[in-house]
Amino acid sequence: MKEERYFYVPQASMCRELPEEEAAHAVRVLRLKEGDEMVLMDGEGVFYHAEVSLVSGRRCLYNITETMAQQRPWPGRIHLAIAPTKMMERMEWLAEKATEVGFDELSLLSCRFSERKVVKVPRLEKIVVSAMKQSRKAWLPVVNEMESFGSFIKAHTSGRRFIAHCYGEVPRENLFTLLSSQGNDSKEDSTDIGETLVLVGPEGDFSIEEVRQAVEAGFVSVDLGPSRLRTETAGLAAVMMMQLALQNHN
Repeated sequence: MKEERYFYVPQASMCRELPEEEAAHAVRVLRLKEGDEMVLMDGEGVFYHAEVSLVSGRRCLYNITETMAQQRPWPGRIHLAIAPTKMMERMEWLAEKATEVGFDELSLLSCRFSERKVVKVPRLEKIVVSAMKQSRKAWLPVVNEMESFGSFIKAHTSGRRFIAHCYGEVPRENLFTLLSSQGNDSKEDSTDIGETLVLVGPEGDFSIEEVRQAVEAGFVSVDLGPSRLRTETAGLAAVMMMQLALQNHN
């Protein structure tokens, strides 16, 4: 069976040419020619079967032969907000693996104990696009610019909101247990569940003041289990817990 080739083409139905970077891969690496088949992903929930209509220099044009709207595998939106680590390789790993598992949005937090204050978002976006294609996801996760912890929690006032931390003096519930029980008890339509947001702090955790500030703003204090996790591991664990709980709710 011939392997399908996937390409990310925003608004694929409204144009007939692969973006420059995707065209370079199609022409120079895969050496596609007229008549070859491929699958286009618009990142907004639709796949397209297409056929190469013209290859010229670095350009690759196509004709769409079939439109395939995809069904969302989980209800609502999965949103992870995390303080980036000093080593960006670990955040890149997280962005890749979280995309493979499945989530909708990644926000970057600047916290009191943050080791990194600047992040090149375009680099993370490229990694997310690559992971989306590799894992055949129909929706492209959004990657947001870094924002201060205080302004972020003030801007997010709705949906199911949680802050994961390690402070014993602040009462906590287990995130997965809480999400699972909320899903079982909920009477709402699974297509209208809204956003589920989890905050994960830097290597030194959030400050106790940040945790209390979030709780006062309506965030629920949670843990991710008995193990003490590194930042990127905690972020991926939170995504997996949200993913599993929401799939059970679907």
